[in-house]
Amino acid sequence: MASILLVDDEQSILNVLSTLLRAEGYQVTAALGGEKAKEILAQQEFDLMLSDIRMSPVNGMELLRLTHQEYPGLSVIMLTAYGSIETAVEALKLGAFDYITKPFKVDELMITVERALKYGKAITENAELKVQLGLKYQFENLIAESPAMKNVCEMIKRVAPTNTTVLIYGESGTGKEVVARSMHNYSKRREKNFLAVNCAALPETLLESEMFGHEKGAFTGATASKEGLFEAANGGTILLDEIGSMPLSIQGKLLRVLQEKEIRRVGSNENIKIDVRVLTATNNNLETLMKEGKFREDLFYRISVIPIEIKPLRERKDDIIPLVYHFLRKETPKETQPPTLTPETSAILEAYSWPGNVRELENAMKHAMTFCQNSTITKDVLPPKIAATDTSTPNTPPAGSIDPYKCKSLRAFLKSKEKDYLNQVLSHSAGNKENAAKSLKISLATLYRKLPEAE
Repeated sequence: MASILLVDDEQSILNVLSTLLRAEGYQVTAALGGEKAKEILAQQEFDLMLSDIRMSPVNGMELLRLTHQEYPGLSVIMLTAYGSIETAVEALKLGAFDYITKPFKVDELMITVERALKYGKAITENAELKVQLGLKYQFENLIAESPAMKNVCEMIKRVAPTNTTVLIYGESGTGKEVVARSMHNYSKRREKNFLAVNCAALPETLLESEMFGHEKGAFTGATASKEGLFEAANGGTILLDEIGSMPLSIQGKLLRVLQEKEIRRVGSNENIKIDVRVLTATNNNLETLMKEGKFREDLFYRISVIPIEIKPLRERKDDIIPLVYHFLRKETPKETQPPTLTPETSAILEAYSWPGNVRELENAMKHAMTFCQNSTITKDVLPPKIAATDTSTPNTPPAGSIDPYKCKSLRAFLKSKEKDYLNQVLSHSAGNKENAAKSLKISLATLYRKLPEAE
């Protein structure tokens, strides 16, 4: 049973809220004013706090600052009768989960409370499970060998079952849509549609129609009524990719959709209720766009309840070779073993900077498979730009001047021993990589990554 702390300086409001929330099965504690709330928070733990903003002598914003600093795991919903955007945005900046204006709608209140509790639970569980990052994860096409991607998988696992809005950051080609699709497939909405729209690919009028639909005659060329992606994704998930490119006029309409859970087709006066999980993605810095007046602050704090950052491929080298073998398997006919990499090829792929990230790597493997003549991927079948990568070690001392005790680092020595042992195990397993991986007690992906060094 979730425990909720109510804070208001009007006893009548506390009575109404207590009655409503207890009727839903929540355990409720009421505090008459901010001072009383501080005393209660010091003695008891809560899953959620609902606090009025306008109180004296301790107002809601001061109480929010305190809870964010002293009780960071506590979700907070702010109540205000002064529903100004400035106050609401300030509350969200200070760490509030959401805000509700008074007089409030009971349904809206209950939905927001439920969302806040699920969010708090997801964050808590994610923090507790970070110790398990030594596990190997694979969400469909999402390969995770590096700590950064393992953390992304943990976030997907914990956040996917909720309805919370998620903002996915990452350079172009890092796999933002793959992460979003994995989040949908791991959620309770997986039986419904997952739809994606690139906000940078359509002009303003077409983007609005694509998202919200239109009525016949709404504009030139609208010869028939059409439902938008929000309607088509009802019950499922929608990804708004490159949301930083969304025009300001549509940003305002999207904010209303997130607040009211309803859309209005272009050319219509009727509102349509929708139930859609909204995920967003961007390769732009939205905070910079806000300062430039190109992105709404209130929308930013609505969509970034949970931010997930996908590091560029150059910063997660451990993922490169597992991804290579993943793509090679995709391009290899069934019942056929995928080709392997030569040590030189592996070194080139790990040394290359991958400005196009995972997308560029996948295209490089398609190129290699097209020109590969046998079961080995050599330097010659890589795209010329990648094949030209310099893998030489900088600052190599001239021959004859090397101290014999400094000619090999401990890491290099251990690698050479590892190479010998891997070759022995592979030989003992008659080349069967799966059996070799089981004997070594490592994942098959880890073995593939080490194979180039062992061959």
